[in-house]
Amino acid sequence: MNDDDDSWIDEAVSRFEGPLTRYASRLLNDHDRARDVVQEAFLKLCGSRRKRVEPILAEWLFTVCRNAALDVLKKEKRMSTLNHVQISTQSSVDPPPGERIEREETAASILEALESLPESRREAIRFKFQNGFSYEEIARITGKSVSHVGVLIHEGLKTLRAELNPTESHHKNS
Repeated sequence: MNDDDDSWIDEAVSRFEGPLTRYASRLLNDHDRARDVVQEAFLKLCGSRRKRVEPILAEWLFTVCRNAALDVLKKEKRMSTLNHVQISTQSSVDPPPGERIEREETAASILEALESLPESRREAIRFKFQNGFSYEEIARITGKSVSHVGVLIHEGLKTLRAELNPTESHHKNS
């Protein structure tokens, strides 16, 4: 490996270590095991051909990380419920206390509603909105068809809207 390859790997670690660790932590419900899975993904990256992986780096890393995390769960013969998910979002300027509390309550409501969705819908929604992947990228990561990913996201969002705004249609007609 030459210096150029080293810098490419360093940049990938810098850019994706945090998002991959958060993702694997959600799947495994264990931060330490998540770090091991992410480390495994980066070790595989070191052994991969740059020309093949670089154009699809994000989805490749998330796919390797996902598969490794699922292997861990299979070995332990249990499935994670993904409870107590924490999303760390910090703004550069603190909002007024009332607004901050309202945002926290809204975020908690969204997370609670998200947890009520079937696993496949939760995962698709997280890939789309937390990681910014396209439907095509999500399809390649999860092994589902693009249209199935679209259905999962559409149905998941529809369910979330209904749970979060149960009287919305009533107010629109008033």
